[in-house]
Amino acid sequence: MNIAIWIVLGVVVLGLIFLWLTYNSLVSLKVRVEEAWSDITVQLKRRADLIPNLIETVKGYAAHEKQVFQDVTDARAAVLSATTQGPAATAKAETQFEGALKSLFAVAEAYPQLRASENFQQLQNELVDTEDKIQASRRFYNGGVRDLNTKIEQFPSNIIAGMFNFVKREFFEVEDMASIEKPVEVKF
Repeated sequence: MNIAIWIVLGVVVLGLIFLWLTYNSLVSLKVRVEEAWSDITVQLKRRADLIPNLIETVKGYAAHEKQVFQDVTDARAAVLSATTQGPAATAKAETQFEGALKSLFAVAEAYPQLRASENFQQLQNELVDTEDKIQASRRFYNGGVRDLNTKIEQFPSNIIAGMFNFVKREFFEVEDMASIEKPVEVKF
């Protein structure tokens, strides 16, 4: 009888250790995804802060292009507000924002003096650097989401995930496949 109690006690202890380790790994993955989303929003904010300077630089050369400036300003505001609504809304706003930026750079191409401006070139370089950081942040976020979603779906961690209400997260996906196929062209 003594051995049976020790066996049951051992199984219970192993079960509790498994529960503890699985729960902690799910929490770690959840925190990593939240951190990655925060990184995306920081980079989107950084890019949004660059846009007014870029618009002002272009405005000095192309004051009659008011609709383009308004479209970029509206798209910038949409991206900033979408970050609180999750990855799907942010991805949709990002697609619109990229289109507005293409229009802005198309206007800039018509003005050789603007393209030669040191201020414009510096802003353009900062924007390219920020876009690279946004892409890296998206990859990090999607990797975290992949790991969390996999852990939530795999047996036996799915039982613990269900017990503690861990939910799958959305990937940050580009909505418009045409924008993937055609890269943004900026010529100076």
